Amino acid sequence: MFDPNNRTPRHGGYSQDANPREHNGAHFSADGASIRPRFNAPTDRPTREGGRQRQRFTRTAGAVRVEKVERRPSFRPEGEVNAERQFRPKPKHNSAVYSQRKRQEYIKTYEDPTKPIRLNKYLANAGICSRREADDFILAGVITVNGEVVDNLGAKVLPTDKVMFHNQPVRRERKVYILLNKPKNTVTTTDDPQERHTVLDIVRNACAERIYPVGRLDRNTTGVLLLTNDGDLAAKLTHPKFGKKKIYAVTLDRDLDETDEAVLRGGVMIEDEKVVPDALEFPKEDRQHIGIEIHSGQNRVVRRMFEKVGYRVTKLDRVSFAGLTKKNVARGKYRFLTPKEVAMLQMGAFE
Repeated sequence: MFDPNNRTPRHGGYSQDANPREHNGAHFSADGASIRPRFNAPTDRPTREGGRQRQRFTRTAGAVRVEKVERRPSFRPEGEVNAERQFRPKPKHNSAVYSQRKRQEYIKTYEDPTKPIRLNKYLANAGICSRREADDFILAGVITVNGEVVDNLGAKVLPTDKVMFHNQPVRRERKVYILLNKPKNTVTTTDDPQERHTVLDIVRNACAERIYPVGRLDRNTTGVLLLTNDGDLAAKLTHPKFGKKKIYAVTLDRDLDETDEAVLRGGVMIEDEKVVPDALEFPKEDRQHIGIEIHSGQNRVVRRMFEKVGYRVTKLDRVSFAGLTKKNVARGKYRFLTPKEVAMLQMGAFE
């Protein structure tokens, strides 16, 4: 346990060749010869404050003192880190502040470098602007591809092309997917001329990328809302031909009559389209609270369905959208989708 050529201890009582794991608890005194016990088993016990007591001998024979010592990390061979013993300040988490730890990383899907895409879509996917705004920028002549100005709205580019916007290179953004439990008195829009509170105000600090709401919910409609910068996925989730399932919890101004219930189950006409609910249930004992499942993507479709039979919806909450629910997400809060959820949406596995 000590250097045979020099009995004077080095590195706190160990020779350079000593293995800390083989230490038997003895320490050398100042003269390098006498030995004093490090711990005394009967008094080596926890204290109320969380430390430990140990008995130590002083230079005066027979004199003993008991002192409190703090827990210390166990020894590890050189280069090995005891992760459990590393003390770090606990971060303060706020759901309204962007946290790298909470953010999900998604597997990048394969992109064919030989497949051209429309220039406005390329700009939208890069988070520069929407596709409609991209058309205006293209016509203004501020977009160049491989050094040449492109002002044709139908122009296409390859993923390997060098695209410049106002002489600044355009870089593709990573995809972001956020599920928000939308509160009341919040509009689902990217820009409100009346300066009302929007859903983007809630997720403003969630990420650096420019994201958009997928579909719309009325100002006073609450519940599941997806925000993303993945335009292809947003189109699949909102296009009528894909028929993604939506489930709402509805509260009416009065009990639903059985006759009117039969009319709803048979379908009502809204804008030359017959809307038939996939399911209509009464989760509570009364007939004023209703659960309805639909696939229609028309604007305000649930409210308009009940208005057709003479009822006013006083409360509307979307509890599920395309298989996503607001479970464990408080009203007005959000979370990032998991990679598994994103993969399921992209594959169309959710209804």
